[in-house]
Amino acid sequence: MSTLKKLRKGMDTVLSTACFIIFAFMVCVGTYQIVVRYFFNSPSTVSEELLTYSFTWMALLASAYVFGKRDHMRMGFIADKLTGKKKMVMEIAIELLILAFSVIVLIFGGFSIMNLTMTQVTASLGIPMGTVYTVVPLTGVLVVVYAILNIVDLCRGTEGQKQECAEE
Repeated sequence: MSTLKKLRKGMDTVLSTACFIIFAFMVCVGTYQIVVRYFFNSPSTVSEELLTYSFTWMALLASAYVFGKRDHMRMGFIADKLTGKKKMVMEIAIELLILAFSVIVLIFGGFSIMNLTMTQVTASLGIPMGTVYTVVPLTGVLVVVYAILNIVDLCRGTEGQKQECAEE
């Protein structure tokens, strides 16, 4: 197994495990919130905030995971009509656009918003909002790494083999 495949497999494992743990945490906190609100008539603001922030973290990390698996939504009506070299060039161009978006918006913008909000504190948890926003540049870095791996796979021609194996 090549180093790039090991890297992708390791990232996939870490991300899928993190999403599973966050989801399980959300189920526990959500159940607690329901029990406390309806049976004891005492709503918990801490659980509400925890659910909001963990949902955000899970959504962003899961989107990076899905992007890495190349199962993300796309408008394939143009790319699917192309074949051969033209299709590969189009797919690489799409990966480069996603890479640029991730660098500019997620990484650069994420670090900016993270630094800007480090002095703001969440209402119930009392942690800096910048800590909550660390997931944005983290997701950007993950998407950039996946985009590079996807481009390498496309250039090597190994991406098509991956899809064929998945269909069997």
